[in-house]
Amino acid sequence: MPNRNEKQERILVIKLSALGDFIQALGPMKAIRDHHCNAHITLLTTKPYMALGKACGYFDAVWEDERPKAWQVRRTLKLRQKLKSGNFDRAYDLQTSDRSSGYFKLMGSAVKWSGIARGCSHPHANPQRNFMHTIDRQAEQLEMAGIYKTPMPDLSWAEADLSRFDLDSNFALLVPGGAPHRPEKRWPAKNYAALAQALIERNIQPVMLGTAKESDVLDEILDRCPDVYDLSGQTDFIEIATLARRARLAVGNDTGPMHMISLAGCRSIVLYSHASDPQLCGQRGPDVTILREQSLNDLSVETVLAVIEG
Repeated sequence: MPNRNEKQERILVIKLSALGDFIQALGPMKAIRDHHCNAHITLLTTKPYMALGKACGYFDAVWEDERPKAWQVRRTLKLRQKLKSGNFDRAYDLQTSDRSSGYFKLMGSAVKWSGIARGCSHPHANPQRNFMHTIDRQAEQLEMAGIYKTPMPDLSWAEADLSRFDLDSNFALLVPGGAPHRPEKRWPAKNYAALAQALIERNIQPVMLGTAKESDVLDEILDRCPDVYDLSGQTDFIEIATLARRARLAVGNDTGPMHMISLAGCRSIVLYSHASDPQLCGQRGPDVTILREQSLNDLSVETVLAVIEG
Protein backbone atom coordinates (compact mmCIF):
# COMPACT_ATOMS: atom_id res chain seq x y z
CA MET A 1 0.00 0.00 0.00
CA PRO A 2 1.22 3.55 -0.62
CA ASN A 3 2.57 5.63 2.25
CA ARG A 4 -0.35 7.37 3.94
CA ASN A 5 1.45 10.67 3.49
CA GLU A 6 1.66 10.17 -0.26
CA LYS A 7 -1.09 10.71 -2.78
CA GLN A 8 -2.11 7.45 -4.43
CA GLU A 9 -1.33 7.54 -8.11
CA ARG A 10 -4.39 7.36 -10.35
CA ILE A 11 -4.10 5.68 -13.71
CA LEU A 12 -6.52 5.50 -16.65
CA VAL A 13 -6.31 2.69 -19.23
CA ILE A 14 -8.35 3.09 -22.42
CA LYS A 15 -9.37 0.06 -24.46
CA LEU A 16 -12.78 0.38 -26.11
CA SER A 17 -13.08 -2.51 -28.58
CA ALA A 18 -13.14 -4.93 -30.37
CA LEU A 19 -12.95 -8.44 -28.86
CA GLY A 20 -9.72 -9.56 -30.52
CA ASP A 21 -8.05 -6.23 -29.79
CA PHE A 22 -9.26 -6.28 -26.18
CA ILE A 23 -7.91 -9.80 -25.62
CA GLN A 24 -4.55 -8.90 -27.14
CA ALA A 25 -4.38 -5.89 -24.81
CA LEU A 26 -4.55 -8.08 -21.69
CA GLY A 27 -0.77 -8.40 -21.72
CA PRO A 28 -0.23 -4.62 -21.69
CA MET A 29 -2.95 -4.28 -19.06
CA LYS A 30 -1.06 -6.72 -16.82
CA ALA A 31 2.18 -4.87 -17.46
CA ILE A 32 0.58 -1.58 -16.39
CA ARG A 33 -0.81 -3.21 -13.25
CA ASP A 34 2.59 -4.67 -12.34
CA HIS A 35 4.42 -1.39 -13.02
CA HIS A 36 1.94 0.71 -11.03
CA CYS A 37 1.32 -1.89 -8.34
CA ASN A 38 0.17 0.62 -5.70
CA ALA A 39 -1.91 2.82 -7.98
CA HIS A 40 -5.65 3.05 -8.39
CA ILE A 41 -6.23 1.96 -11.99
CA THR A 42 -9.43 2.58 -13.95
CA LEU A 43 -10.33 0.92 -17.23
CA LEU A 44 -12.43 2.86 -19.73
CA THR A 45 -14.10 0.45 -22.13
CA THR A 46 -17.39 -0.22 -23.88
CA LYS A 47 -20.28 -2.24 -22.51
CA PRO A 48 -19.47 -5.62 -24.15
CA TYR A 49 -16.05 -5.77 -22.47
CA MET A 50 -16.83 -4.51 -18.98
CA ALA A 51 -17.26 -8.02 -17.56
CA LEU A 52 -13.85 -9.03 -18.88
CA GLY A 53 -12.31 -5.89 -17.42
CA LYS A 54 -13.79 -6.65 -14.02
CA ALA A 55 -12.92 -10.36 -14.07
CA CYS A 56 -9.27 -10.09 -15.07
CA GLY A 57 -8.29 -8.48 -11.76
CA TYR A 58 -6.07 -5.73 -13.18
CA PHE A 59 -8.35 -2.80 -12.39
CA ASP A 60 -9.80 -1.11 -9.34
CA ALA A 61 -12.66 0.36 -11.36
CA VAL A 62 -14.21 -0.23 -14.77
CA TRP A 63 -16.03 2.62 -16.49
CA GLU A 64 -18.32 2.39 -19.49
CA ASP A 65 -17.68 4.64 -22.45
CA GLU A 66 -20.91 5.25 -24.33
CA ARG A 67 -18.90 6.70 -27.23
CA PRO A 68 -20.88 9.89 -27.81
CA LYS A 69 -21.12 11.17 -31.36
CA ALA A 70 -19.46 14.48 -32.22
CA TRP A 71 -22.84 16.21 -32.43
CA GLN A 72 -23.98 14.88 -29.02
CA VAL A 73 -22.63 17.86 -27.09
CA ARG A 74 -24.28 17.08 -23.75
CA ARG A 75 -23.05 13.49 -23.73
CA THR A 76 -19.56 14.62 -24.69
CA LEU A 77 -19.52 17.18 -21.89
CA LYS A 78 -20.74 14.50 -19.48
CA LEU A 79 -17.88 12.23 -20.53
CA ARG A 80 -15.41 15.09 -20.14
CA GLN A 81 -16.69 15.74 -16.63
CA LYS A 82 -16.38 12.07 -15.74
CA LEU A 83 -12.83 11.82 -17.06
CA LYS A 84 -11.79 14.92 -15.18
CA SER A 85 -13.43 13.63 -11.98
CA GLY A 86 -11.00 10.72 -12.01
CA ASN A 87 -8.13 13.10 -11.21
CA PHE A 88 -5.86 10.89 -13.28
CA ASP A 89 -2.12 11.42 -13.18
CA ARG A 90 -1.40 9.23 -16.18
CA ALA A 91 -3.30 7.59 -19.03
CA TYR A 92 -2.37 4.66 -21.26
CA ASP A 93 -4.34 4.82 -24.49
CA LEU A 94 -4.30 1.23 -25.79
CA GLN A 95 -7.01 2.05 -28.34
CA THR A 96 -4.90 4.70 -30.14
CA SER A 97 -7.77 5.78 -32.37
CA ASP A 98 -8.92 9.25 -33.34
CA ARG A 99 -11.67 8.90 -30.73
CA SER A 100 -9.42 7.90 -27.85
CA SER A 101 -6.81 10.50 -28.83
CA GLY A 102 -9.59 13.05 -28.60
CA TYR A 103 -10.01 12.16 -24.95
CA PHE A 104 -6.54 13.59 -24.36
CA LYS A 105 -7.99 16.97 -25.35
CA LEU A 106 -11.01 16.43 -23.09
CA MET A 107 -8.79 15.71 -20.09
CA GLY A 108 -6.12 18.33 -20.67
CA SER A 109 -2.38 18.17 -21.25
CA ALA A 110 -1.55 18.03 -17.53
CA VAL A 111 -2.22 14.27 -17.65
CA LYS A 112 0.83 12.22 -18.64
CA TRP A 113 -0.34 10.35 -21.71
CA SER A 114 0.93 7.29 -23.54
CA GLY A 115 -0.53 7.03 -27.02
CA ILE A 116 -0.55 8.85 -30.33
CA ALA A 117 -2.40 12.04 -29.39
CA ARG A 118 -0.63 15.11 -30.69
CA GLY A 119 1.24 16.86 -27.90
CA CYS A 120 1.05 13.97 -25.42
CA SER A 121 3.93 13.41 -23.01
CA HIS A 122 4.80 9.82 -23.98
CA PRO A 123 4.02 9.34 -27.68
CA HIS A 124 4.49 6.03 -29.44
CA ALA A 125 6.88 7.70 -31.84
CA ASN A 126 7.51 4.89 -34.29
CA PRO A 127 6.44 5.91 -37.81
CA GLN A 128 6.13 2.21 -38.69
CA ARG A 129 3.72 1.44 -35.85
CA ASN A 130 0.85 0.68 -38.21
CA PHE A 131 2.92 -2.06 -39.81
CA MET A 132 3.53 -3.93 -36.55
CA HIS A 133 1.53 -6.78 -35.05
CA THR A 134 -0.87 -5.49 -32.42
CA ILE A 135 0.87 -7.27 -29.54
CA ASP A 136 4.34 -6.05 -30.58
CA ARG A 137 3.08 -2.52 -31.21
CA GLN A 138 1.54 -2.16 -27.76
CA ALA A 139 4.62 -3.61 -26.06
CA GLU A 140 6.76 -1.01 -27.82
CA GLN A 141 4.29 1.73 -26.91
CA LEU A 142 4.63 0.82 -23.23
CA GLU A 143 8.41 0.61 -23.50
CA MET A 144 8.49 4.18 -24.79
CA ALA A 145 6.43 5.11 -21.72
CA GLY A 146 8.87 3.41 -19.32
CA ILE A 147 7.33 -0.06 -18.95
CA TYR A 148 9.94 -2.46 -20.24
CA LYS A 149 8.37 -5.87 -19.72
CA THR A 150 5.02 -6.75 -21.30
CA PRO A 151 3.85 -10.36 -20.91
CA MET A 152 1.73 -12.28 -23.37
CA PRO A 153 -2.00 -12.06 -22.63
CA ASP A 154 -2.97 -14.53 -19.93
CA LEU A 155 -6.46 -16.00 -19.65
CA SER A 156 -5.84 -18.40 -16.78
CA TRP A 157 -8.18 -16.30 -14.61
CA ALA A 158 -11.10 -16.92 -17.01
CA GLU A 159 -12.90 -19.94 -15.57
CA ALA A 160 -16.60 -20.73 -15.92
CA ASP A 161 -18.89 -23.59 -14.96
CA LEU A 162 -19.68 -25.52 -18.14
CA SER A 163 -21.92 -28.12 -16.50
CA ARG A 164 -25.02 -26.73 -18.24
CA PHE A 165 -23.55 -27.85 -21.57
CA ASP A 166 -23.84 -31.54 -22.43
CA LEU A 167 -20.38 -31.87 -23.96
CA ASP A 168 -18.39 -34.95 -24.85
CA SER A 169 -14.90 -35.12 -23.40
CA ASN A 170 -13.47 -35.05 -26.93
CA PHE A 171 -14.73 -31.99 -28.80
CA ALA A 172 -13.57 -29.36 -31.27
CA LEU A 173 -14.69 -25.74 -31.52
CA LEU A 174 -15.84 -24.31 -34.85
CA VAL A 175 -16.00 -20.52 -35.28
CA PRO A 176 -17.52 -20.05 -38.76
CA GLY A 177 -18.76 -16.49 -38.44
CA GLY A 178 -17.32 -13.04 -38.71
CA ALA A 179 -18.45 -9.51 -39.48
CA PRO A 180 -21.43 -9.63 -41.86
CA HIS A 181 -19.94 -6.80 -43.95
CA ARG A 182 -16.72 -8.80 -44.48
CA PRO A 183 -17.96 -12.01 -46.18
CA GLU A 184 -14.56 -12.46 -47.84
CA LYS A 185 -13.14 -13.34 -44.40
CA ARG A 186 -15.48 -16.35 -44.06
CA TRP A 187 -14.72 -19.90 -45.16
CA PRO A 188 -17.87 -21.22 -46.91
CA ALA A 189 -20.51 -22.71 -44.64
CA LYS A 190 -20.63 -25.88 -46.73
CA ASN A 191 -16.96 -26.45 -45.96
CA TYR A 192 -17.54 -26.07 -42.22
CA ALA A 193 -20.38 -28.55 -42.49
CA ALA A 194 -18.16 -31.04 -44.34
CA LEU A 195 -15.42 -30.53 -41.75
CA ALA A 196 -17.92 -31.10 -38.94
CA GLN A 197 -19.04 -34.37 -40.53
CA ALA A 198 -15.42 -35.47 -40.87
CA LEU A 199 -14.83 -34.72 -37.19
CA ILE A 200 -17.88 -36.76 -36.22
CA GLU A 201 -16.51 -39.68 -38.23
CA ARG A 202 -13.33 -39.37 -36.17
CA ASN A 203 -15.30 -39.43 -32.90
CA ILE A 204 -14.72 -35.73 -32.26
CA GLN A 205 -17.81 -33.72 -31.30
CA PRO A 206 -18.00 -30.47 -33.34
CA VAL A 207 -19.18 -27.55 -31.20
CA MET A 208 -20.21 -24.39 -33.03
CA LEU A 209 -19.89 -20.88 -31.61
CA GLY A 210 -21.41 -17.72 -33.02
CA THR A 211 -23.91 -14.92 -32.63
CA ALA A 212 -27.30 -13.97 -34.05
CA LYS A 213 -25.58 -11.70 -36.58
CA GLU A 214 -24.05 -14.83 -38.12
CA SER A 215 -27.28 -16.84 -38.22
CA ASP A 216 -27.25 -17.27 -42.00
CA VAL A 217 -23.95 -19.14 -41.87
CA LEU A 218 -24.79 -21.07 -38.71
CA ASP A 219 -28.18 -22.18 -40.04
CA GLU A 220 -26.66 -23.45 -43.27
CA ILE A 221 -24.12 -25.50 -41.35
CA LEU A 222 -26.84 -27.03 -39.19
CA ASP A 223 -28.97 -27.79 -42.25
CA ARG A 224 -26.06 -29.63 -43.84
CA CYS A 225 -24.82 -31.31 -40.64
CA PRO A 226 -27.58 -31.51 -37.98
CA ASP A 227 -25.30 -33.35 -35.53
CA VAL A 228 -23.21 -30.26 -34.89
CA TYR A 229 -23.56 -29.19 -31.27
CA ASP A 230 -24.82 -25.61 -31.59
CA LEU A 231 -23.78 -23.26 -28.79
CA SER A 232 -24.28 -20.11 -30.84
CA GLY A 233 -25.73 -17.30 -28.79
CA GLN A 234 -25.36 -19.28 -25.56
CA THR A 235 -21.85 -18.43 -24.36
CA ASP A 236 -20.25 -15.38 -22.82
CA PHE A 237 -16.60 -14.52 -23.31
CA ILE A 238 -15.37 -16.24 -20.16
CA GLU A 239 -17.23 -19.41 -21.10
CA ILE A 240 -15.56 -19.34 -24.51
CA ALA A 241 -12.14 -19.17 -22.86
CA THR A 242 -13.06 -22.08 -20.60
CA LEU A 243 -14.34 -24.11 -23.55
CA ALA A 244 -11.07 -23.41 -25.36
CA ARG A 245 -9.03 -24.88 -22.53
CA ARG A 246 -11.15 -28.04 -22.61
CA ALA A 247 -11.30 -28.44 -26.40
CA ARG A 248 -9.08 -30.72 -28.42
CA LEU A 249 -8.74 -28.07 -31.12
CA ALA A 250 -10.47 -25.13 -32.76
CA VAL A 251 -10.98 -24.11 -36.38
CA GLY A 252 -12.22 -20.65 -37.23
CA ASN A 253 -12.05 -17.57 -39.39
CA ASP A 254 -10.06 -14.48 -38.56
CA THR A 255 -12.50 -13.21 -35.97
CA GLY A 256 -12.42 -12.04 -32.35
CA PRO A 257 -13.24 -15.31 -30.56
CA MET A 258 -10.28 -17.02 -32.23
CA HIS A 259 -7.93 -14.60 -30.48
CA MET A 260 -9.41 -15.62 -27.15
CA ILE A 261 -9.40 -19.32 -28.03
CA SER A 262 -5.78 -19.38 -29.20
CA LEU A 263 -4.48 -17.36 -26.24
CA ALA A 264 -6.38 -19.62 -23.84
CA GLY A 265 -4.04 -22.38 -25.02
CA CYS A 266 -6.25 -24.29 -27.44
CA ARG A 267 -4.67 -25.77 -30.55
CA SER A 268 -6.02 -23.36 -33.17
CA ILE A 269 -6.27 -23.41 -36.95
CA VAL A 270 -7.19 -19.97 -38.28
CA LEU A 271 -8.32 -19.37 -41.86
CA TYR A 272 -7.26 -16.22 -43.70
CA SER A 273 -8.03 -14.69 -47.07
CA HIS A 274 -6.53 -11.65 -48.76
CA ALA A 275 -8.86 -9.51 -46.62
CA SER A 276 -6.61 -9.50 -43.55
CA ASP A 277 -2.90 -9.87 -42.88
CA PRO A 278 -1.81 -12.29 -40.14
CA GLN A 279 1.51 -10.44 -39.92
CA LEU A 280 -0.43 -7.52 -38.46
CA CYS A 281 -3.34 -9.16 -36.64
CA GLY A 282 -2.73 -12.91 -36.59
CA GLN A 283 -3.80 -15.00 -33.62
CA ARG A 284 -1.04 -15.91 -31.19
CA GLY A 285 -0.78 -18.67 -28.66
CA PRO A 286 1.16 -21.84 -27.88
CA ASP A 287 -0.20 -23.80 -30.87
CA VAL A 288 -1.53 -21.71 -33.76
CA THR A 289 -1.55 -22.63 -37.46
CA ILE A 290 -2.49 -20.00 -40.03
CA LEU A 291 -3.90 -21.23 -43.36
CA ARG A 292 -4.17 -18.52 -45.98
CA GLU A 293 -5.51 -18.40 -49.52
CA GLN A 294 -6.21 -15.39 -51.70
CA SER A 295 -9.85 -16.49 -51.57
CA LEU A 296 -11.17 -18.81 -48.87
CA ASN A 297 -13.25 -20.48 -51.56
CA ASP A 298 -9.97 -22.04 -52.68
CA LEU A 299 -9.15 -23.56 -49.28
CA SER A 300 -10.23 -27.20 -49.30
CA VAL A 301 -11.65 -29.25 -46.45
CA GLU A 302 -8.92 -31.82 -47.15
CA THR A 303 -6.23 -29.21 -46.49
CA VAL A 304 -7.72 -28.33 -43.11
CA LEU A 305 -8.14 -32.01 -42.19
CA ALA A 306 -4.51 -32.67 -43.14
CA VAL A 307 -3.41 -30.05 -40.63
CA ILE A 308 -5.71 -31.46 -37.96
CA GLU A 309 -4.30 -34.95 -38.46
CA GLY A 310 -0.72 -33.83 -38.99
